Order: sequence, then C-alpha cells, then structure tokens
Amino acid sequence: MTKRVLSSIVLALALLAGAGVAFASEGGEALPPANANVKDTASLQRGARLFFNYCVGCHSLRYQRYSRIAEDLGLSEQEVMQNLNFTGAKFGDPVIASMPEADAQKWFGKAPPDLSLEVRAKGADWVYNYLRSFYLDPSRPTGWNNTVFPNASMPNPLWELQGVQRAVFASAKAGEEPTVEKLELAQPGRLAPAQFDAAARDLTAFLQYVAEPAALQRHRIGVWVLLYLAAFTFLAWLLKREYWKDVH
Repeated sequence: MTKRVLSSIVLALALLAGAGVAFASEGGEALPPANANVKDTASLQRGARLFFNYCVGCHSLRYQRYSRIAEDLGLSEQEVMQNLNFTGAKFGDPVIASMPEADAQKWFGKAPPDLSLEVRAKGADWVYNYLRSFYLDPSRPTGWNNTVFPNASMPNPLWELQGVQRAVFASAKAGEEPTVEKLELAQPGRLAPAQFDAAARDLTAFLQYVAEPAALQRHRIGVWVLLYLAAFTFLAWLLKREYWKDVH
C-alpha cells in the first residue's frame, strides 16, 4: 500500500514538472527581472509621483485610498493632497481616474482598466518590461505598439521620459509575420536609458505595493513572528525533555 502511494506521488510530481516545462516553453524566454523593492520607501514615493503624473488621468486604483498611501509611504496629508491629488478627491477617498468612465467608453470603446491588482494578475516582471517595450507603429490607431503586449490599445504614457523607440524586425520567410528582433532608441527622452529603467522599476514597485498594501506590515512583523516561533520551539523542547527525562 505504501509503495503504491509513493508511486502515485512520484508520478504526480513528474506530471507537474512536465507541465511546468511545457508552459515555460510556450511562454518563450523569461522576462528580465524587475527587481522592484516594496520595502524601499523612497522608491515607492518616486513610483507614486510617476503614477499620479502620468497614469491617473486614465487609470484608477479603486482599492487604494489616498489616506492609506500617506500612511504607508510616510507622507503627510498635506503632501499627498498637494502633490498626488489632481481630481479634488477627499483624503479618505479611493484613487479614481481623472477621465470619467463614460467618456472613456465613448472615446475609446472601452474604459482603461483599473490597475489596483495589475501586478498580482500579471506579475511585477511583466509590468516592468511592458513599460519599457513601447515602440512606434503607424499601423496601430494609437501609433504605438508593444513587444510584451502586442497590439496593445494604449499609447506610451512615458514617452517623454523614455524617448521614442523603433522596432528592428528579424528577417521572415515568405508568408510569415515578421517578428521584432530588438528595439532601438530613435529619439532620446528626458531620461537616459538607465535612468528610465530605474523610473519604470519605481513605478512597478508602487503598483506592486498597491496590489498588496499589507505586504509592508507582513514584512515588518515577519522577523518578530520567526523569533516568537524559535522561542516557543525552544520552550517546547525544554518541556518535552522535562517530561521524558525519567522515561528510558
């Protein structure tokens, strides 16, 4: 019976491993890591500034409130209301896009998505590389395309910072769609490439924080929880030794 159970477990693990390999092969090469750090308060503050200056015009954060951002990012109510609130919302209100949803539906056919849970849905690496992968494409209605999310209906919101990239296509056989081999900077932006990568990382870190604000508290108390468990384990071991010292 035990051998059959072990054989079933081994078979299940083998199938899971095979499925993981197949999934990785279908997804292509892994994206470069974002290396976003939600414990870096300065990075989160820079990311918040980027979001509210370049993203909140179209995208909401319905599950995040201005007051919570102030508390978690070490900002005062005055700093948040003066530098991050451009819609006239109250301090305790959730973050709602400047563009009315009805107007967005009328102009674009679909309202831009709420970004509260974007990192949880797609992952920090995906968001980071998406922000870096826009390029000019005259065939698209917006004039932009993206290598991470092909045919995205969104223009590059950070083009002033990044500059304008153009795609270099790999040679394709007859009847095949050409694929983007690499992106080249055709027009420099306000930031150098390394500086823009850092800005994209900060924005990703902020969206990662928004997707799970409790992660900050979890990180803070995690060390104390581990210390408590270690102390409890030691006391349990002492108690066990005391009970069993006369048992041979």
